[in-house]
Amino acid sequence: MSAFFSGLWVILTLELRQRVRTASWYVLIGVFVALIAIVTVVVSVALRGFGADDLGGAAIYSTIIYFVLLLGTLVAPALSGNAINGDRDAGTLATTQVTLITTWQLIIGKFLAAWVTALAFLAAAVPFLIYASVVGRLSAAAITVSILILAIELGVVAAIGVGLSGLVARPLFSVVLSYLAVAALSIGTLIAFSLGGLAVQTEVSNVSSYGTDYNSAGNAITCSAPETYTYRAPRFDLFWGVLAANPYVVLADAVPSSFDRNGNPTDLFGQIKSGVRSAQIAPETLVVFNECTNTFPQTPSARDVIDSTTPGWFVGLTIHLILAVGALVGAWARIRTPAARLGRGSRIA
Repeated sequence: MSAFFSGLWVILTLELRQRVRTASWYVLIGVFVALIAIVTVVVSVALRGFGADDLGGAAIYSTIIYFVLLLGTLVAPALSGNAINGDRDAGTLATTQVTLITTWQLIIGKFLAAWVTALAFLAAAVPFLIYASVVGRLSAAAITVSILILAIELGVVAAIGVGLSGLVARPLFSVVLSYLAVAALSIGTLIAFSLGGLAVQTEVSNVSSYGTDYNSAGNAITCSAPETYTYRAPRFDLFWGVLAANPYVVLADAVPSSFDRNGNPTDLFGQIKSGVRSAQIAPETLVVFNECTNTFPQTPSARDVIDSTTPGWFVGLTIHLILAVGALVGAWARIRTPAARLGRGSRIA
């Protein structure tokens, strides 16, 4: 076991040294820190303008976490999408494979290097996260869960990129496929959810009565005759499970929610969670507005919606982990040596 970790450490350190050797890496981190500082200042000023001094920290914290996730999913595919086939093009993969380094040491070492590189953006944001958590008086559970889920999601993206770099021969194609995989999880799930809900609709009857009719003496005699009309409502409740695979939804749904005195979320996590959870509720087929009897549709608060619906973050996280492990196993099967069979026009090195 010690020999395995020794070889793994060699690959990991070599990969990290290659990544931080150029000045462009430090420029990228510097730009990221500058953007985080701008976002922190802008959000702080905006929330203070709305009189939300006591809640601003929670909103700033969630915004920074999402910004790190966004940038991580944009940068990680570029850093990991050519980790293996890039060495093949450079002619160094075969040199590594004839040493005592095993295929799993090579793959896991490159995966860990890509993951650590992505986590560097999270580390750069730590001072701003500390400021936001102190100002917003966030709970330890919310801070721990959000950082843990963020780190796992960055690892998933890194694993998918490394896996595709082993499965696909050309570095350009593997990088593009890595971005397409991230886009499918982030944007494709939203498109599938929207199109599915709009494609399947149900008929809703709206019955409205607008108060009391009066006679010539000014005495109330009866309620006005109800008016009924129908319309079609989308059935998003049948497709909300698609959003479980969205990394931004997974992050929001996993973090414990905090609410103000009116039951409204105090951060971006809670707002996204309440929106996704409300999609689980089927539309009412009969809606009644009656001013005579004070009968009106009841709109639940965000707290009520979250408390009465089912969390799905663990399903999405499981899907992501399966994709990550499957990509790494596929890369191992493709580049392991000795190779039993090679495709036409392909080579190991």
